[in-house]
Amino acid sequence: MIEVPHEKIAVGMAHGYAKATGKTMGVMVHDLVGLLHASLGVYYAYVDRAPMLIVGGAGPMDQARRRPWIDWIHTANSQNETLRSFTKWDDHPFSAEAIPDSLDRAFTIARSMPQGPTYVSIDSELQELALDVGMSDPPMPSEPSRIAPDPAAIADLVDRLAAAERPMLVAGYVGRDPDMWEPLQRLAELSGSGVVDTNLRLSFPTRHRLNATGTGLIGSADLVVLLDVKDVGAQTGLLGKNDPGLPPRLAPGAQLVDVGFGDLEISSWASHHGQFYRPDLSVLADTSLAIPQIIAGLERRKEADVVRSDWCERIEATAAAMRAEWQQAGRKSSPTITYARLVAAVGEAIVDQDWVLSAGTANGWASRLWDFEKPDRHPGRSLGTAAQIGISLGVALAHRDDPDKLVVALQPDGDLMFDASALWVASHHRLPMLMVMVNNRAYGNDVTHQQTMAKLRNRPMDRAGVGVSLTDPDPDYATLARSFGWIAHGPIENPDDLTAALTAAVRSVVVDRRPVLVDVVCEAEL
Repeated sequence: MIEVPHEKIAVGMAHGYAKATGKTMGVMVHDLVGLLHASLGVYYAYVDRAPMLIVGGAGPMDQARRRPWIDWIHTANSQNETLRSFTKWDDHPFSAEAIPDSLDRAFTIARSMPQGPTYVSIDSELQELALDVGMSDPPMPSEPSRIAPDPAAIADLVDRLAAAERPMLVAGYVGRDPDMWEPLQRLAELSGSGVVDTNLRLSFPTRHRLNATGTGLIGSADLVVLLDVKDVGAQTGLLGKNDPGLPPRLAPGAQLVDVGFGDLEISSWASHHGQFYRPDLSVLADTSLAIPQIIAGLERRKEADVVRSDWCERIEATAAAMRAEWQQAGRKSSPTITYARLVAAVGEAIVDQDWVLSAGTANGWASRLWDFEKPDRHPGRSLGTAAQIGISLGVALAHRDDPDKLVVALQPDGDLMFDASALWVASHHRLPMLMVMVNNRAYGNDVTHQQTMAKLRNRPMDRAGVGVSLTDPDPDYATLARSFGWIAHGPIENPDDLTAALTAAVRSVVVDRRPVLVDVVCEAEL
């Protein structure tokens, strides 16, 4: 039983635990008001396909059974509607006999692909009634089987891959199955394809010679194969923030193939599915089954022996040049601490450890500078603000009993401001982790947007931080962490002080098995 002082943090922990382990956690939330607290975390889990079973109280639904005041303000006529728009399924059983089946169904639905949260509310009066007979302990529901692709569609895709001259694979949620780590590399090498990893789940080694993430070469591909991708927008590099309503930006004559769950479980309320697009071929399937079948199809063809050396060399050379630029940015000296400098310093401090990055990547710099050479290095990037700390705790919980793992969180300051009580959870449950504050003393994305609009409207740039800066007073996250029982260093503003603080912090986590925070004041990345 993991005690958490806020429902959204509890849901976030289940979210992170599911991403790190592939397992479904149960989350218990307080009657109605706790459900309202949890709702944002549930939405993030729904968007990110994180399975969990949420159980909450309700009522008493019988008005004659309600105590004055407290039961009335904690009761909704249709409580489940609070989450119905962003859960896979919900239920409200009205008898003790109905509860086991309801929970079993919710658990099964949460785990079935595509995965997501489910919710069951149980009347508080029903919870407190004595049972006339004992309840049985039913066996765990069996794991649902996966969705297999149409063999004819796989054959069509194999033909297109074999005929392409500049193929590109885009990995979305492929990495939710760590067993796909090696097969995706095999598919890329066998087909001579570059790979763009969206990092929704870590799917491909960052330093593999065919990793084309961030190179922009997807715009030159004559065949783009989406592998379990929901949104073809900015995550794939096919669209940007300034391209509203446009179709994917492909090279003239390029083909687009979609392999994944299509519109299964698509929401009629939330628009997390992204811009509509018309693929040349759509293969409805779980990529865990489709990728091996595509590989088998290519291996049966004589064309599989033909290596697209020119295209592969172009990908490798372009990616190597970009990595050299990124490494140079990490070494560049400056009077302030840039994101690149901070991430490079953290990478040097943990290089001898078996590390796991929990959620955030400091605006992508961890993915650029660190070597993610195995699937458990990272369960996938963070989502929006007010989600990351809870997810990081879930990842730390997943690795708590492994003394060889060092869980690292690159924690934005704005995110922690929402859920500071999460620091107590890490101390109370002895979650060893290194939290490095990426502290730009602002809600950085908002500052960037304000500056963009200031340029467009020819308005003063110095007012871009109004309403989104976290200063006056400047939060002292090291002192805050100490008050919750953490070891803490900082605030650190001088780049020359980084190495000593990070080295000491890593030693404390590894030796003392305690949570340690290093507060680093960074230059806002715009």
